[in-house]
This record gives sequence, structure tokens and C-alpha cells, in this order.
Amino acid sequence: MIDVIYQDEWLVAVNKPAGWLVHRSWLDTNETRFVMQTVRDQIGQHVFTVHRIDRPTSGVLLMGLSSETARLLAEQFAAHQIEKTYHAVARGWLHGEDRLDYSLVEERDKIADKYSQTEKSAQAAVTDWRALAQAEAAIAVGRYPTARYSLVELRPQTGRKHQLRRHLAHLRHPIIGDSKHGDLRQNRAAAEYLAMNRLMLHASKLRLRHPKTGDMLTLEAALDPCWQAVLQRFSWQHFFPANNRVAFNTHHQDSGSN
Repeated sequence: MIDVIYQDEWLVAVNKPAGWLVHRSWLDTNETRFVMQTVRDQIGQHVFTVHRIDRPTSGVLLMGLSSETARLLAEQFAAHQIEKTYHAVARGWLHGEDRLDYSLVEERDKIADKYSQTEKSAQAAVTDWRALAQAEAAIAVGRYPTARYSLVELRPQTGRKHQLRRHLAHLRHPIIGDSKHGDLRQNRAAAEYLAMNRLMLHASKLRLRHPKTGDMLTLEAALDPCWQAVLQRFSWQHFFPANNRVAFNTHHQDSGSN
């Protein structure tokens, strides 16, 4: 079962578990769990892709219940009209807030781009980030006697592949559990001593205009047990709701907001 955050006659939003693919892919023929197939079977009707979340990332995943609704929602994503909020646990102490405007060259896929000879140019990539809290654990990693962590709120303004992971790595505060862009020794220590055995990146919230009613719809996804344990250890619980949350603002009330 996948946790359904919200459903009406036009769309459905679920809390995607970490480690699940959104849909079947020839890039991973051995996988047996897919969000779209599971949700389809669970609610008894077809669902249509609107956007994607990387396999190791958890959080709000939105789908249309018709191709028309999916198209309208996808257009909002393409026009950057949907506000996306993520949270991450990063290595080290990060303070303050800023906008990172750092272009990224699209990463090649080992299989899909195996025979491609085309050199891809850098694409604009912008992320707003805000450090929420810091913590320290008595774990010696490498030459450091303790391990330091930051809870970071991330608001991507563009949607490049692995943008948040690459941007935090550029700030020298990679996300814990990031096997490609992160710190291997820090990842191993966090998994062994703190049970952070996944990519610590969660798609916490989506805010969008409902494609049929025009209301502003805010969807929040609760955190999984791995995240909950980290929150409890570092006393970060107050930053997050205990359960999935849904909020509506009618288009009349919301006409003066962004």
C-alpha cells in the first residue's frame, strides 16, 4: 500500500516511498515495485504521469486521473508555476539562506547515453536554500572527531536532473546518503551509527493551482521512519507535520498571493 495524500475526481497525490521507481523502466528490468502500477491497482483506475521523483527520494508525487488533467498539471510544472519544497540532511554545518544560481551539464546515463557522441551544454539551474538547524554526533569520521549535520529546506526554481543533490555538493555540503555526489565515509558512518541508510532527501510539499477548480492546493507528505528517527535524535520534530496534510485556498481568497 502507498499512502494517498489527496484524491478527487481529477487527480491523486501520494507519498512516494524511498527506493521505488515511479514507473517501469528498461533501465532497471529487475525492479518489481512501481508507484504508478501500485496506485492504479490501489484506487482502481488508471493514473497518468505529471512529474517524476528520483528513485531514492521520498515525498509528494502528483498524478492525473485523465490524460487531459495530466497535461494541464504538466504544463504548470513546465511553466514553473508549481512551488516545490524539499528537505535534506546535509553534511557539515550550513547556516543562513541564499539562492544558488549554478548551471549544470546534464548527466549522462551509463545505459541510455552509452553510444551518444553529443556533448551536452550547461543548463541554467537555480535553487533557493535555507538552513533550518544544525546537529553534532559523537562519531569520528576520517580526520574529524565528530560528525556534523544540517537540516536544509530547498526550493528548486528549475528542474535539472539531480539538481538538488548536485547543488548541495557544489556548496560542499552534500546530502547524506548520496552515493554519487556525496561523501562515502560520511554516508557509511551515518548509516552505521544513525541508521540514515537512504538518501536523506524528501519532497515535502507541492503548492499548485487545481487544474479544474482554480483553488490553490497545498500537499504535504509526512516523513518515513528513517527520517523520524533522525528528527527525534536531533530534536528537529517541530519542523515537520506528523501526518500528511492538505490545504485549500479558494482562488478568490488567493488572488493577491503568489
